[in-house]
Amino acid sequence: MARSDVDWDAVEAAAPHQVLTRAELHRLGVTQSMIWTRTRPRGPWRNLLPGVVMLRNGRPTRVQAIDAALRYAGKGAVVTGLTAVRLRGLRKVPDTTHVHLLIPQERQRQSAGFALIERTRRLPLTLVEDGFPTADVTRAVLDGARRLTRRAQVEALIAEAVQRGRTTPKLLREELEAGSDRGSALPRRCLAAIEAGARSTAEARGVALARRSGLPPMRWNVRLRTPTGRVLPSPDGWIDDVCLAWEIDSYEHHLSPGDSAARWNATTS
Repeated sequence: MARSDVDWDAVEAAAPHQVLTRAELHRLGVTQSMIWTRTRPRGPWRNLLPGVVMLRNGRPTRVQAIDAALRYAGKGAVVTGLTAVRLRGLRKVPDTTHVHLLIPQERQRQSAGFALIERTRRLPLTLVEDGFPTADVTRAVLDGARRLTRRAQVEALIAEAVQRGRTTPKLLREELEAGSDRGSALPRRCLAAIEAGARSTAEARGVALARRSGLPPMRWNVRLRTPTGRVLPSPDGWIDDVCLAWEIDSYEHHLSPGDSAARWNATTS
């Protein structure tokens, strides 16, 4: 088939992110020899994953990588983990070069390149984010946290999701209990601190320190009032027995340094 016989407008329309599978290209009239020629070194196209082609050369964007991974994984694939958490707009997310996907248990597709594929009998509630099928925040956070090895990263990820109202400790606990135990030890420890009231990595460390200190039980992020009902500033930690307030100086759980400053001014006024 000659180049002029290919409906390139149809090819462009089928690839909103300039990514298609070889099978899709072939159905659109692009021959295997044309694909091979265009994906050679220094050619205008690039092979991204087995059977998946980017219709330009160079490094794929984040969106192109997600599109390519979903096309490689096939029907029923869902974006999860750190990839989904970023799509959902959370910011305390470690950098990753992988696109984490869930596929139905009966599928046999294996991980390849930057496509990290996990088979599951428990496909999550799926919503569309930026055009991609994406796991709900609770599942995505824990799928990502299970693959992290640094406590500070897990604490920050879970704390931000809870503090910004994207999930709750109860939902996270239920998902942990329903899911696999693989990689769950660290998320369980971090969630325990969040359940105790911590809202940031620094506060989670404070919870652990207070428990080891031998002090009376400390309550976290409580609302204080005087006997007459006057509202007092809310400290990070509070011990009723001795009226001890503990303020942890951290910007982590505030949406901006300005929000933190506003809280400090309210506390000191």
